[in-house]
Amino acid sequence: MKPALRGQIVFDKNFKIGVVTSRFNQPITERLESEALKRLADLGYKEEQIVRVSVPGAFEIPLAAKQLLESGCHGVCALGAVIRGQTTHYDYVCMAVERGCSQLQLEYGRPVGFGVLTTENKDQAIARSGGQKENKGADTVDVVLEMLSLKQMIL
Repeated sequence: MKPALRGQIVFDKNFKIGVVTSRFNQPITERLESEALKRLADLGYKEEQIVRVSVPGAFEIPLAAKQLLESGCHGVCALGAVIRGQTTHYDYVCMAVERGCSQLQLEYGRPVGFGVLTTENKDQAIARSGGQKENKGADTVDVVLEMLSLKQMIL
C-alpha cells in the first residue's frame, strides 16, 4: 500500500498568509501573534506575504478571516484567547469562533488554522502562548502551511 500523503511545512514564494489576532486578553494574544510572525519569518516569509489584521475579540475573527480569504490570502492563522468566566458567555464565543473558522475552510477550500485558545483559566492560556507548554501561534502557522502543501499534492 502506498503511504498516505502528508503535507510539508515549507516556504512558498507564492503564498500570501493572513494572521487575524483578537485584542481581548491582549497580553496572551500578543504572544501568540509574535510567535506566529517569528515562525513565518524563520521559514522565509517576507512582510509583503503576510497580512495582519487586529480585531476586538475572538467573536470577530471569522469575519476578518473571511475578508482575508476573499482578498486572496491562501490561508489564515486565527489567533485569540477565550478564558472561561462565571457565565455561559465563554461557551457561546468558543462555539461561534470555532464554527465560523471551520465553515470558512469548507466554503473557500483554504486552511484557517485555529489558534484560538479556549482555556479554563489565565494560567492555562499563558502556558499555551509561550509559557511552559508551547506556543499555539507558531503551531497554527505550521498547520496552515502543511494543509496548503497537502492541497497542492492532492490537486
